[in-house]
Amino acid sequence: MSGLPVAQVLHRAGSWSGAAQSVVLDYEARFLRRKRLVTEAGLSFVVDLAQTTSLDEGDALELAGGGLVAVRAAEEPVLEVRGPLARLAWHIGNRHTPCQLLDDCLLIQRDPVIRHMLEHLGADVTEAMRAFTPEGGAYGHGRTHAHEHGHTAHAQDHGSDKPAQDHGHAHGQAHRHGPAQSHDHPHGQGHAEEGDDPAHRHRHDTDHAH
Repeated sequence: MSGLPVAQVLHRAGSWSGAAQSVVLDYEARFLRRKRLVTEAGLSFVVDLAQTTSLDEGDALELAGGGLVAVRAAEEPVLEVRGPLARLAWHIGNRHTPCQLLDDCLLIQRDPVIRHMLEHLGADVTEAMRAFTPEGGAYGHGRTHAHEHGHTAHAQDHGSDKPAQDHGHAHGQAHRHGPAQSHDHPHGQGHAEEGDDPAHRHRHDTDHAH
């Protein structure tokens, strides 16, 4: 990758103007630290950020020799989820699943187990190709490296040939509740609202690591 232009500075959406080129990346590709990318015009360059960062639609990477490259979200396979959106969003969030909130539907990445859960809850779920720009969280931009590993481990627990009720969290790994989500219920009881939710079963024969 020697000799290629290098981008080490990231400008967040709304804080810059004048990009001459753009790079189109899907949700997974927008989570990076050091990577070779190619703009729509064919320019190869290297992203070399100080830490692994989640790029957002509308951000721009500044090339060391001058110039900006705008970040655009690529269309990718997603699920459009319609129904009682507030209730469905609660269950999606309880799975730590990235979710984009739109006026008429929710967008999530395709996942057969999550789809089964949502349809069980009465959702109308359809496949689509759309740019996916999920909510970034209340405390800053996007994802963290630890959360991505947790989400990957979560996904590896699922299989399209497994019934949804077989899913359980291993509570020593990548599942943390914030201060407002204390976990003091007796271990004979489930989470609130989980009685009708076959996709979330805690294994309470092991200790929680909160």
